[in-house]
Amino acid sequence: MLDPELIPQVAERFKALSDPVRLRLLSALMERERTVGELALLCAKRQPNVSQQLASLAHAGLVAGRREGQRVYYRIADPYIARICSAVCDGLAREARGEAAPRRRPARRPARVTEVARG
Repeated sequence: MLDPELIPQVAERFKALSDPVRLRLLSALMERERTVGELALLCAKRQPNVSQQLASLAHAGLVAGRREGQRVYYRIADPYIARICSAVCDGLAREARGEAAPRRRPARRPARVTEVARG
C-alpha cells in the first residue's frame, strides 16, 4: 500500500517519467553522467529542450547536476529509477512474448495463537 503522505511525490515522479524524451535522457544517464550537449546529440534534440527536460527531471528528484568549469554534468540522483524502468520494460517484453506475469506470493498470515487450558 502507498503511504498517503507520499502520494503527491510519487505522482510527481511518475509524471516526470511519462515523457519519451525524459525517458531517453534517463536511459543515457544510466550508463554514465553526461553534459547537456552530449545528451542533446544522443537524443537528437536541441540543447534548450534538453535543458528544460533535465530541469523537470531534477525537480522530480530523478537527476542531479554538478558544475565543472563551464559545463554541468548530469547523473541519476535516485538509483531506484533504474529498477522501476527495468521492471516496466521487463513486463512489456514478457507481455510481447505472450508470457504471464510472475505470480506474487501471498502475504504470510501470522500464526494464530490459541490459549491452552490449564487444569
